[in-house]
Amino acid sequence: MKSILSLLLALPALAICQDMPLSQILIDGDDWEVVTEGHEFTDGLSTDAEGNLYFSDVKGGDAVYKVDLAGKTSKFIKDAPGISGLQWGADGRLYACVAREQRVVSFSKDGVEKELVKEVRPNDLVVTHDGNLYFTMTPTKEIRRIDPDGKMTVVSEGVVNKPNGITLSRDQGTLAVSDHGGKYVWAFRIEKDGTLSAPGNYMTMRTPASKPEIASGDGMATDVHGRYYVTSAEGLQMFDPTGRMGGVIAKPDKDNHLVSVCFAGKGHAYLHVANGGIIYRRKTKTRGALFFEEPKSNEAPPK
Repeated sequence: MKSILSLLLALPALAICQDMPLSQILIDGDDWEVVTEGHEFTDGLSTDAEGNLYFSDVKGGDAVYKVDLAGKTSKFIKDAPGISGLQWGADGRLYACVAREQRVVSFSKDGVEKELVKEVRPNDLVVTHDGNLYFTMTPTKEIRRIDPDGKMTVVSEGVVNKPNGITLSRDQGTLAVSDHGGKYVWAFRIEKDGTLSAPGNYMTMRTPASKPEIASGDGMATDVHGRYYVTSAEGLQMFDPTGRMGGVIAKPDKDNHLVSVCFAGKGHAYLHVANGGIIYRRKTKTRGALFFEEPKSNEAPPK
């Protein structure tokens, strides 16, 4: 309780004093629309400064794919199979969890690969503006950090049962991690030296009636108002900056896994989700936080 309270006290007062329902996000009359299809198992949604979307096909693909603002899908980096997590860094490199090969790597804009670590079990990752990379290791219950000098350390072990999705608070002072084997999203304070402290089961996800203790939390994203989004068995769950449930957005295809989420497109105003072999999007009243930009406080939400 003490650790959760300390995190709450660090949040902007504006966010604490008002509710953030789905009506502040969703546009009446708009629904999910197909962005790209014909894949086997899409994952690793990420965006750049222009709003282009990047993704992988973990099971059936052999590249990092790009969807440009005109909606055209192409192979951005060829010969890159088995990737489960992607994110652009402030240094202009694209960071990736190569789950199939048990490596974490980065790519330059012209596709040149650099191996960061190997013999790991990476699932998903996030990169702070100052170059700290955090990634989840679901099978070993670990969260690891690669610092700007390339040194890897274990920053959490055994706290989250099956750490999976990962994101940052708007000011990049808090790390949020979803539990694929439980019902919570956990939050950690990021200390000045990059270590993690004050773990707390910060957000309680809705769970299926058949598995009341397992929400199957997966990919995560954050918007400019500090709201957190997490994919799950029940759909896309949204929480306000204080950890309160704001609502659940139904997934486009109820019969397939919802595994990754990202804001991309024009103005980064479109929620994108990886739902089986198809990526969908819907326009929103908000926009995504970009962690390769300077850390910022939450913007005032719409009334």
